[in-house]
Order: sequence, then C-alpha cells, then structure tokens
Amino acid sequence: MAVRQSPSGSARDPGEPSCPASTGSVGRSAGTVSPASAQACPAEPTQERVVRVPSERLSADRELDLVLFGATGFTGGLTAEYLARNAPADCRWALAGRNPAKLGHVRERLAAIDPEWAHLSLLHADVEDLESLRRVAESARVVVTTVGPYLAYGEPLVAACAEAGTDYADLAGESEFVDRMYVAHHRRAVETGARIVHACGFDSVPHDLGAFFTVQQLPEDVPIRMRGMLRTNASFSGGTFHSAMNAFSRARQTKIALVERRRVEPRPEGRKVRTTARRPHRDRESGLWLVPLPTIDPLVITRSAAALERYGPDFTYSHYAAARKLSSVMCGIAGVGALAAAAQVGPLRRQILRRVPQGEGPSGERRERSEFTMRFIAEGGGRSVTTEVSGGDPGYTETAKLLSESALSLAFDDNPLTSGQVTTAVAMGESLLGRLTSAGMVFRIIPAPST
Repeated sequence: MAVRQSPSGSARDPGEPSCPASTGSVGRSAGTVSPASAQACPAEPTQERVVRVPSERLSADRELDLVLFGATGFTGGLTAEYLARNAPADCRWALAGRNPAKLGHVRERLAAIDPEWAHLSLLHADVEDLESLRRVAESARVVVTTVGPYLAYGEPLVAACAEAGTDYADLAGESEFVDRMYVAHHRRAVETGARIVHACGFDSVPHDLGAFFTVQQLPEDVPIRMRGMLRTNASFSGGTFHSAMNAFSRARQTKIALVERRRVEPRPEGRKVRTTARRPHRDRESGLWLVPLPTIDPLVITRSAAALERYGPDFTYSHYAAARKLSSVMCGIAGVGALAAAAQVGPLRRQILRRVPQGEGPSGERRERSEFTMRFIAEGGGRSVTTEVSGGDPGYTETAKLLSESALSLAFDDNPLTSGQVTTAVAMGESLLGRLTSAGMVFRIIPAPST
C-alpha cells in the first residue's frame, strides 16, 4: 500500500474570507457499524479572527480520522480507490452510505487494491435520517461527501458537521448551495471549530491554489491584476450534468443567495477585491481566444483573496475558458447557451435529464486521454508572471485526487488556524499545494519569452 507524507502548511491565521467581489471503531474493524457518537457589501462588518479546536483534542475522542460518504457513486468510488492507494497506513477511515450491499461491493474493490481494506468499516448514513448523519459527524475528525446534487442533498451533512465541530469537504460547484451554507452554518462552525470547505474538486482547487501560487511569485503589498484561462478536453458524468442543469434553472435563486451572503459576510478592512470580465476576445500574450467562464471558481479565488493579505491591497481577477480557434469558442458559447435556455423550461429540462443517467461517467480509456491546463497571467509591483497548473482528467481522476488530498490534509497536516466556511487556499494553502505536487499535479512558472 502506497503511503505518501506531505509538507505541512504555514502558520498563518488568516481569519474568515469576506466579500468575494465588488461586482458580482477503528477504520479496519469488520462489519457494518453505527458510529458512537445586491452587488455591494455592507459597510459595518469587517474581518473576523477565528480560532480552531486543535486536531489533537479531536483525535482523543473521535473513533475515525476520515469518513467518505457517497462511495457507491461514480466519483465517490474513484475517491475511495484513491484513498485505498494513498491514505497513510495508520489512517482510520470508513465508508458511509444508506445501502450496505452497495458499500460492501465497494469494499471488495478496495480489498483488491490492498487486502487490509477487506475489513474497512461501513457506516449507515442517509440524508433523510438526521440522526445517522449526527452519529457519522460525531465519530470522525473529517467527513468528505460526494453525494450530490448538493442543493438537494448537501445541507443536512453540513449542519451535522458544523454542530459537531467536524471538518467537512465536498465537491460542490453550485454557488447557490455554498452561499446558503455560509448564511445558515458558518457562524456555528466558527463556534465549534469546524472547517467547512466546499469545492474541493476540479471546482475549484486548481483555480484557487493556482491563483495562490501565482500571487506568491509577485511582490508583497502591491495591487495585483490576474486573469486565469482554462483549457481541457474532458467529458463529464451524468451527475455533473444534472448539477449544471439544476444550477442553470436557478439563476434567480442563485442571485438571491449571493445577496443574502453579502449582507452578513465581513469584508476585508482597507483592501479591495473584485472580479472583472471582458467579452470574448483574443488574448495578445497567449494567442488564445477567451470567453468569460461563469463558474464558481472566480468567487472562490476572490474569497481567498479577501481573507489573505498576501493578495495585496487591491486584487482584481478575470476568469476565462480558452481555445486556439474562434470557432471552438463560438461552439462552446452556443452549447452552453442552449443548455441554459433548456434548463428554464421545466418539462424540457426533465426530459433531457432523464436521458442522462446519474452515477455513470466516462470510461477509463477516455479518462486517460483527458487533461487540463489552467494558465494564469498576473501583474503587480512592476512585475509580470505567467504560471500554469496542469494535470490529467479533471472531472474524475484528478477530482478524486483533489478531494482525497484535501481530506487527508484536513486530517493530518499542520494547517493555519481557521474555522467556519473557508476556501482550500485559506484552510490548507501550502500543505495542499505540496500534497498535490507530490501526487503529480504540476504547478510551474512559465519563463518569459526571450527578447
């Protein structure tokens, strides 16, 4: 069984992220067990300082280091397999779900990877059984979930972890869900010491940590302008498609959730953080055609920037999809526009979703051919830097890696003292960057062209 140790994080205490933008029981015990146990920010709130319950204290009264909820799904299964190959030998972890038979099948797959996992604990957990979620949350130091769409199924587990002081990680790319969870559960998580970390997959770790890495290449205490450009050839699963269609259908609710969040979320004192976006255009430096990418990623990046002073007194970020040919950009715009329009018509949306089953994803061969590149160009303090984050299949292979390493970092690394809803850069920063580099993801500086 492969074991990888990673570098520990820095000792910053960044506090809680604020206004995102001015615009816009033992892990190997046998059998199935139940564990014991509107655009503008308000002027008045300012950055709050939060303190986290030390992990050593949690370790003394928690049976498990980590619980994975949702392992019977496609992405959850890949995450379980990644943990089986890469979790430390002394990691006490378990699988949780509502169907013991399906969980047993997953455990059999893990035992084929390492016979030790033949006795991995299986916990009962159901989003409609709040008591089962409470028991899971109270049994573990970290709970990670792949059970989506999160708007439909995510909140009960967030609430249970916030109440229990248990760290939580998910793959949520639905900004409405993330904002609603902030309003409903951030304060309680601050009180109990829980770190609630959403978007721990391709949305939004490469983007968030890529911006974090890029900022470190520039002088401190200077205004920074940064743009990120994504290229990928990956395909998506039924679950991801369902989440996207549901998000498209809820544009009004998403806006309301953001407004509600901004009414209660502190803003960075004496600093500016904003997002901007140009219309589709050709980037002079990269030669790529760019189109604004309306994902959760720029919101996550600017929330990290609001929380961490290293991003400077005035941070501006733009987020784009990139392609070499204008025709590819136009086809992408047309495709997304068609799906967004279809999502507004209930009967049509339901008919489309019925044709795309959840729980399935691309074949291993297709995933092997998939890759992504996220390039950042930033200017600050009279300097310019270009960086790049790259890896394999972003939707599944890399997402399982990203989520697993996030969970392991929360469980084992010496991270900054934070609590409440925080981003990956704020919660784990340097330690997660080190883990992902050790795991094969590339963060690099692109040399300036010679003159």
